[in-house]
Amino acid sequence: MTLNRDRAITGFYCGDAIAAHEAGSAIARETAMVPCERPFPIVVTTNGGYPLDQNLYQTVKGMSAGAQIVRDGGYILTAARCNDGFPAHGNFKKLLVEHRTPQAILDTVLAPGFSMFDQWEAQMLAMILVRARAGLYSEIPADELRRAHVEPVADVGARLGEELRHAGRDAPVAVLPEGPMTIPYLR
Repeated sequence: MTLNRDRAITGFYCGDAIAAHEAGSAIARETAMVPCERPFPIVVTTNGGYPLDQNLYQTVKGMSAGAQIVRDGGYILTAARCNDGFPAHGNFKKLLVEHRTPQAILDTVLAPGFSMFDQWEAQMLAMILVRARAGLYSEIPADELRRAHVEPVADVGARLGEELRHAGRDAPVAVLPEGPMTIPYLR
């Protein structure tokens, strides 16, 4: 099934599983995917607003969209409310804060035989953080974000300005206002 930005069904694909998937993928590529010619040094994204931005666990999805087009060592600047924190339940926060580095998180979750509820989203965030820097404007206290290997951002405009001074005033910036609802990819 494919959906539009209003979450209304735009198509459904039945029959042979492979053929149905290919048909739905073709429509998604035309309606939701955006080709990019090159990686960007800076990507600014959100998680699409409520209810998708209620916690860091969900916000990783918007960061992941940005990670598809950020250059290695680049910066992903995300704005998401995160009024529910990490959240408090589950193992997501535990996996993040109990490891000294994103690589250490990956080493743990990718170890043979390791299995823990919520490891997938911690793994996704760690995969982003081993190749790019990430900052988050949110309601999560700054010290908690730092423990999770994410830079706290107090002012989106000021932080973007700092990155542009570092990358060059004319550096290209990708903006994904609907985060995980837009699927950017390198052509």
